[in-house]
Amino acid sequence: MKTTKVLVVGANGQLGSVLTQALQTKYGSEQVLASDLFQKPEFDGYFEILDGTNFNQLHEIVVRHGITQIYHLAAILSANGEKDPLRTWDINMKALLNVLEVGRIEKLDKIFYPSSIAVFGNSAPKGTCPQETFLDPTTVYGISKATGENWANYYFNRYGLDVRSLRYPGVIGYQSLPGGGTTDYAIDIFHKAVSDEPYTCFLAKDTRLPMIFMDDAIKATLQLMEAPKENIKTRTSYNLAGLSFTPEEIAAEIKKTIPNFAISYEPDFRQQIAESWPQVIDDKEAKAEWGWQSNYTLKEIAETMIFKLQEQLTFA
Repeated sequence: MKTTKVLVVGANGQLGSVLTQALQTKYGSEQVLASDLFQKPEFDGYFEILDGTNFNQLHEIVVRHGITQIYHLAAILSANGEKDPLRTWDINMKALLNVLEVGRIEKLDKIFYPSSIAVFGNSAPKGTCPQETFLDPTTVYGISKATGENWANYYFNRYGLDVRSLRYPGVIGYQSLPGGGTTDYAIDIFHKAVSDEPYTCFLAKDTRLPMIFMDDAIKATLQLMEAPKENIKTRTSYNLAGLSFTPEEIAAEIKKTIPNFAISYEPDFRQQIAESWPQVIDDKEAKAEWGWQSNYTLKEIAETMIFKLQEQLTFA
């Protein structure tokens, strides 16, 4: 039986850094190769410098290390992407197509491609958004993710490449700083709170968005990738839900632990992006087809974030 050897592309990012550790725990550190544009000093494991837009470099690394699975996480996110749309499109699409082509040529076992709620736009239902609905994204990041979903589906149907994908909502974690997404206020707000600093939110207080705690996001990713191939009916990308809340609601939860926390609201260009997205995600297909179920409530997320960030400050 072939030994699983995993390559993580974009391992320095918010999701990539945590997922790499989870994969090391699952398969053993020697079976997981992390990669990114540079190596972080604190990284513990096997690492290669890799620009995902360089096909030859990616191909060489996959062949040399005997890679059987790729988790492709490298991308420019929604808010940062709007600063340079053409560069965002070029990087996001070129890197994905390189991964898919290497997967096809080398007949890799599985590829994971992260999509996002950014694929939804003004035509998608704002109340509860189903798996199958209009995709008319309002950001170049969302456009690249929606296009990527179709490429993933194409490579599965045309070449039999086992590409699997999740539409992540906003991911909340204590392991790294915000990475330039529209939902990242839900991370930054905790950093300000534990540092006894006031927080100015770039979204209006009643802006409800879908979110997921990092531990749940990692669990869903591994669960999807472990599911039997015949269970995976959706080859574009699965809706994934954790919970939905507003900045005002998360601030109220923080004040239960940090009563003096102060928040103000100054919506900027990200408000328009947020308003184009659904408020609640229906993920019944993920639940029915591979057993997905989220664990964390808003209370549990707030308590964990505050505890972990205070711990980091203590030992900094």
